Amino acid sequence: METKRPTVPAAEEILGGYFPVLDHGFVALVDYMGTDQDIEGAARVSYGHGTRKVSQTRGLIRYLRRHAHTTPTEMVEFKFHCSMPIFIARQWIRHRTASVNELSARYSLLPLLFYEPQPASFAYQSSSNNQGRQAEPAPAALYTKAVERWEQLREEAAETYEWLLAEDVAREIARIDLPLSTYTQWYWKIDLHNLLHFLTLRVDSHAQWEIREFGRVMAGMLQRVAPLTYEAWIDYNVLGTHLSYGERAALSRLLHSDNGGLSVREDAVPLTADDLGELGLSGRETSELLEKLGQPERPDFSLDLSVMKSAEEMRARMTDAVPVSAK
Repeated sequence: METKRPTVPAAEEILGGYFPVLDHGFVALVDYMGTDQDIEGAARVSYGHGTRKVSQTRGLIRYLRRHAHTTPTEMVEFKFHCSMPIFIARQWIRHRTASVNELSARYSLLPLLFYEPQPASFAYQSSSNNQGRQAEPAPAALYTKAVERWEQLREEAAETYEWLLAEDVAREIARIDLPLSTYTQWYWKIDLHNLLHFLTLRVDSHAQWEIREFGRVMAGMLQRVAPLTYEAWIDYNVLGTHLSYGERAALSRLLHSDNGGLSVREDAVPLTADDLGELGLSGRETSELLEKLGQPERPDFSLDLSVMKSAEEMRARMTDAVPVSAK
């Protein structure tokens, strides 16, 4: 039976397909409800939106995004099936605006899959960011020693888990010493407004690299479901920025409007650190302003369809990793 639901060919192409993330993780778009046109329809509350030109729909969506009129985007929803290391899941779940159903190790058997960072993402603690790592990888010799320790710990944890299950110990007890690198999975349903908030934070360069990899794939899925909203999100949220009063005041000393355009003020003089301090900008705020004024590189979140797996392939991989003694 032909559906009467609004669909997008680019989204239908990936629906139910599984995209690998990290070493054992994945993201799949299980279902979606609504398109860019539904956002326009909600904003106009009319039946005539479907006859409008794409340029008109694009203009409205960009206006809504630019002025933070967010409720129309709540009319579009996404449902994902995701698998990620537990330590990433605990960051992810901080976004409390989604419906989540996670694999329960109290009555399900956990696949014994563990995340292992690659050498390029194994680094020392950042000296300027208490939450992050340095950009440069740590020495290869240190990485080799870390892998040896990880493998030893995980082997012992996996053997203990399998032994307890084989002894018919309750699953809720058998799981308790599995490490945070163990993969879990869930179904995650969220409306587009909250998905955009999640992605804005999680594709940002300040987010942990591992969760950014999940964000990249989900952004690629968004691009296929609602391309006009995706474009506006990139322009206004990912590449756009907000200016404080002090930052605006600093720029107004250098620039002024001229016949609908911008030009450098004739009386403009270079602003010193003291000048910026008088406007209320600290040293860190000044650095952030300079960063805001830089030319950003446009990200490419396009999906690579050559890596997409079927549900059957992914299910087989998960099943093969379940403890043999408990099957």
